[in-house]
This record gives sequence, C-alpha cells and structure tokens, in this order.
Amino acid sequence: MKETPTRRILIIEDDEHIAEGLKLNLTLQGYETAIAGSGTRGLDLWKEWNPHLIVLDIMLPGLDGLSVLRHIRLEDERLPVLILSAKGEPDDRIRGFSCGVDDYLAKPFNLDEFLLRVERLLMRSSWSRGGTADGGRTGREAANSYTFGENIIDFEKKTAQCRQGLIQLTDQEIKLLRVFITNRGKPLSRKVLLEVGWGYSGVTATRTVDSFMVRLRKYFERDPEHPVYFKSLRSVGYLFDHP
Repeated sequence: MKETPTRRILIIEDDEHIAEGLKLNLTLQGYETAIAGSGTRGLDLWKEWNPHLIVLDIMLPGLDGLSVLRHIRLEDERLPVLILSAKGEPDDRIRGFSCGVDDYLAKPFNLDEFLLRVERLLMRSSWSRGGTADGGRTGREAANSYTFGENIIDFEKKTAQCRQGLIQLTDQEIKLLRVFITNRGKPLSRKVLLEVGWGYSGVTATRTVDSFMVRLRKYFERDPEHPVYFKSLRSVGYLFDHP
C-alpha cells in the first residue's frame, strides 16, 4: 500500500513561543512544519517549500498578514490558509475573509479546536483537488487568461492582445494586473498596491504605481485620458472596474 506523503504546514508567526508551540503540536500530529517570523520570510518559504496549508498571523513585522495573504491569492486561490490572530473582532474577520482566508481563529485559542480546524482544512483541500497522492497540492494554480472589453491577458505566456496588437508584458505588469483583477471593483490605495505588488512596507513616497498606471492605460484603454477600466480615485488610489 502506497504511503501518503507527510503534509507540510507553514507557520507565519512572529511570536517565537506561540510559533514553537504550534510547531511542536503539529509535529506530534504527524505534520511537517516550518516557521517564518516575518511576512517577507513567509512569502519566501511559501514559494520555496510549497506547503499544503499556511497558519498566518496578521500583525507581523514588515509585510502584515493580510498583505501576505493577498500575495498568495494572486497565484493560488486554493491553498488553505488559517488566520490565527489576536485581532478577533467581526470587522477583523470580515477583512480576513474578504482577502481570501479559509478559516479564522482568534487568540487565545483552544489547541484541540485549532488542530481540528487544520485537519478539516487539509481534508477539504484534498477533496476539492480530487485526492491526489501528494494531498492535493499540484502547484500554484490560477486562471491562464482574463478578458475585459477587447483585451485578452495571457498570464502563462505573459502577453496581452490589446489595441496596440499583441504585446509582451513584464513580470511586474503581470503581477500588478493580477492584483487589480483579483480585487476588481474594490478601491486599492497606493500603499496596498506597493505592499502587494512590489513587497514594499512602511511609508514611501515612490510614484512607481502611478508610472505603471500610465502604462496599463496606454495598453488597455481606448482613451487613456478618460479610462474606463483603470480608474483613479481622488485621495484613495485606483480601482479596476470590470464586472
């Protein structure tokens, strides 16, 4: 009988005592675990280690947990993520679920409940992926293309069919487009766009976002001076408007 590979769980938590306690108890349950003490390190480990589930704190040094979650959801909509946070008010939970978290548990928490939630999330993930031998993780998955108006973006080939014809997109243009498409209809501040699209944290005066918006409008808008899709919101930021 073929043995099922060990499930990998990434813990992104800056409190060393909590992180080590989670690691110990998850290891005792038979899971393979790794710890990241910051949002930036968490993203690096997610890409390198390819975990089956992530346990994520919100208040992290560098990139906060919600920014980490937005990064992940740009490339993988199906990886189970469980937020474990001291921020447990209804508004905090709503923000977490709107960013794509699968489950939310407030600190302090019951260990047995936490372990059952982890088990359930992994089981549901396996079912949704057809119960593959590696527990369902087959790599990062996302839509290969997206169409709006007369524009077609091919994320796999990193090209776009637009009013300028067939153009090659840069990696950063692709990433920014994913941010907008994933959050279509939602206002996005420059701060959020910099955190999610570029990994910048803290206060910055960069006009990088504005420069990229000029390029996106040039590619995809019939009249870049009067955009239909990539709209500016005064004192807020930008919004991608497509139903």
